[in-house]
Amino acid sequence: MGAVPVKRAQDSAKKGTGSISIFRLLNEKLPSNEEHEIKTSTQSDNNITCLIKGHGTKFITEVKCGDKIQIVIDGSAVGMKVTKIEDDLTIHAECPDVSFDFDKTKFSISYKIFLRVDQKDVYEMVLAKLAMGGAIGIFPEGGSHDRTDLLPLKVGVALIAYSALEKDGLNVPIVPVGLNYFRGHRFRGRVIVEFGKPTNVDPSTLGDFSKGGHTKRKVCNECLSRIEDNMRGVIVSTPDYESLQLIHTARRLYKNQALSTLEKQDLSRRFAEGYKQLLLRTQGKPPSEWLELQNRIKAYQKELNELGLRDYQVPGLTSEEKETDVDVVLRGLRLPYRIAEILLLLLLAFIPSLFLNLPVGLIARIYANRRREKALAASSVKVKGMDVMLSEKVLLSIVMVPSLWMLYGMILYFYSNLDGPAIALSISSFPLFSYMGIVTTEAGMVGLKDLKPLLVRLLPSTRQRLLLLPIMRINLQIDLREFIRKIGPTLGDVYTEKYLDWAKFQKNHRITAKSDKND
Repeated sequence: MGAVPVKRAQDSAKKGTGSISIFRLLNEKLPSNEEHEIKTSTQSDNNITCLIKGHGTKFITEVKCGDKIQIVIDGSAVGMKVTKIEDDLTIHAECPDVSFDFDKTKFSISYKIFLRVDQKDVYEMVLAKLAMGGAIGIFPEGGSHDRTDLLPLKVGVALIAYSALEKDGLNVPIVPVGLNYFRGHRFRGRVIVEFGKPTNVDPSTLGDFSKGGHTKRKVCNECLSRIEDNMRGVIVSTPDYESLQLIHTARRLYKNQALSTLEKQDLSRRFAEGYKQLLLRTQGKPPSEWLELQNRIKAYQKELNELGLRDYQVPGLTSEEKETDVDVVLRGLRLPYRIAEILLLLLLAFIPSLFLNLPVGLIARIYANRRREKALAASSVKVKGMDVMLSEKVLLSIVMVPSLWMLYGMILYFYSNLDGPAIALSISSFPLFSYMGIVTTEAGMVGLKDLKPLLVRLLPSTRQRLLLLPIMRINLQIDLREFIRKIGPTLGDVYTEKYLDWAKFQKNHRITAKSDKND
């Protein structure tokens, strides 16, 4: 299919023997009987040289220079490149200058070993494709995950761009592609694919890249920063899932009129950035006015979830007191009509779905969930491991679906009176029947969702809650818009600019944050 095979270090990761303690080489005391201090600090670029002391480890046989030692601190994975091996219990490594507490690494912690992978052949194949005018799709985070923000980018994409310029004189455009999933772990889930403005390497920095060492790392890191800015311009990043759900609910409440997909994405990003700025300015302690509003939004979403409704359905829940006799009659007729329509759709989908789709769907769900649990146990960056489920379902279905068709064909051949052409026609019709079952079932499920408000309204226990929902929504809209009008001007371009260049915005935000950190 034209793909370039890549072997990743994490694919062959193994658990290291024993446990380790990590010490920063900056006047850091060694453990136990080694009381002398190390006076040298070899901090360079964005790396810190660390001393790793093992407890029951076998560094000489298990680790080589260039391999990486990975630990997990506060839920985040940190990789350290091995630079020197002294004995089975002592090695030196380069540690990224990340903001975790080294005091937490002085105690025995478990670790993984990532063997060094030589990607020379991969880079040559990639550069050859680019030289022929081809395009390469790359996931610069280095793997899949289900977090709501970007992981640190790997340097490979910058190396490819600079190498293409150095070797072939090609200043290849690097186009950011945002993948925003909605129920991405399920079949027929939705995804919004958004393309941002391309970025290129600065030709004037090619000399620094060719020098290697410190200058090469510097220009590659600057390139990665610009790529990350552009990537953040095509996704909606939040601290966690709860914040993401809060932002989507607030966005739906804020705007009444129908929005295009791009307008929804833009507004969601504005809410996400505004929310992060609010937390940053208040040092994680937003004003009580917002906390109260936030709790009301959560309560509204919880009420929707309990009633099985969507936000777009709430405005249609008109009060019974305002209904005329004609409205009551029409509402009474609408329910049996919708039920009949849904039953017809489900009946049409029953036979093809039961025999062609249901067996594969059930087995794929069980298999994918087991693979998810395995991937989650082996990963230090996944939250729930939902990112692997659909991939595993698709891979299994690619094998199971045609196998199931062939099984039915064999059953028809050995246990029916059909002749060869009739059996061949039946087998060749399976793809069409399977697709018809999927489409019809999907239409039926949409109808069930729209039917639910009518069914729920018949229950006396929930009727009053349904009547209060539109009032709750209107009051939330009024208060949310008032709060945004109040704090909006303090948020700058996120509020004032009608059309926002998100890549430029992220770049300015990064520079400002870096300047504040240095101050």
